[in-house]
Amino acid sequence: MKTKFHLALPILNELENLPDFLNDLRQQDNQNFILWVCVNHYEHWRNIPEKQEQINNNEKSLTYLKSIDDIEIRIIDKASQGKGWPRKKGGVGWARKTLMDAIASEAENHNLIISMDADTRYPENYLTAIGNTFSGNPAATGLSVPYYHRLCNNEENNRLILRYEIYMRNYALNMLRIGNPYAFSALGSAMAFPVWAYKKVGGLTPVISGEDFYFLQKLVKNGLVLFWTDTIAKPSPRLSDRVVFGTGPALIKGNSGDWSSYPIYHHTLFEKIKETFDLFPVLFEKDVPAPMDDFFKEQFKEENIWKPLRNNFKDQKNFIRACINKVDGLRILQYLRKQQESTFPDNNKNLVDFLFSFYNRKMDESFKKHFKDFDFDGAALCFLDLIRDFMFEQEMKLRKEHDKSDI
Repeated sequence: MKTKFHLALPILNELENLPDFLNDLRQQDNQNFILWVCVNHYEHWRNIPEKQEQINNNEKSLTYLKSIDDIEIRIIDKASQGKGWPRKKGGVGWARKTLMDAIASEAENHNLIISMDADTRYPENYLTAIGNTFSGNPAATGLSVPYYHRLCNNEENNRLILRYEIYMRNYALNMLRIGNPYAFSALGSAMAFPVWAYKKVGGLTPVISGEDFYFLQKLVKNGLVLFWTDTIAKPSPRLSDRVVFGTGPALIKGNSGDWSSYPIYHHTLFEKIKETFDLFPVLFEKDVPAPMDDFFKEQFKEENIWKPLRNNFKDQKNFIRACINKVDGLRILQYLRKQQESTFPDNNKNLVDFLFSFYNRKMDESFKKHFKDFDFDGAALCFLDLIRDFMFEQEMKLRKEHDKSDI
């Protein structure tokens, strides 16, 4: 059965990026796709002078997209006069949901929805690789596509994006290392899923920000999310305040010297998570102490979160699934954040500890010597790039191994 791709693209102030994005699509070696675009902003922005530039940009984007005749494009207009979002319903979360709901209402269940961003570059094999991955794993509910941020000609921006990407890769490497199902990297520009899976989980929840994270989490709770395919998305390193958290806000906070929301979690914290998950079969039979117990008591305001699950799920398999759904990606991040602040505040030391604990033999001596007195702020940009590349290489191996072990 030939795979049909439905590409979901939210647009806000993206006119300068659209030509390159559309050229990426023209160069895809699989042309069996429809591009769905939601050009969007809030209607009340028309009364805010500082927003006029973005409104004008969106209106020009609409005109430009309507002029394209060599790509099948479906435009959802949330930008023209009188068509913008109301105050309580808008933003990138609503744009993605509106696009994906429209796709799901028309597409066949076996078709694939590809979530994209206009400032991300996509290699010519992008759709083919994703299609092949789902063809080989038809029961998979989703795919967190590998990514690699592009650098630019601004050294300060490059330093920020490398610091942020090292944070992301430290988290992913540790989660993959312990075999946790919530090891995905949540990028709205790099995820894919079948239409049937989108319908199964009840669609995307249009939160103010982080809609990609919460949606991938829903997919994990309803099936198998894959982490490997033979291609990568290449997101932009630009600073952006359009969402509350994610790459853009991370760079803005980092630019002010504040990395508190994006720490390098110490690797021993992930061992505690693994120990807790490994106890789920035992907890089906009886209560035993778990490393995350104190956190659970504070977070859920319950002395014992396992007893109600045992009462509701009478066989071990469903009990374990209920535990995994209870201790989800959000709870794991909350646990890591709380423990990090009180126990492992030194991001520089945490990164060095991790790399030398697990990859000492894989790093050559010329690379390792630069970690002496390592400091993110003082490290040469080229060295941060080498760290990023090393972690990227190791992550790709673990992503591939993870999918092989789960299939």
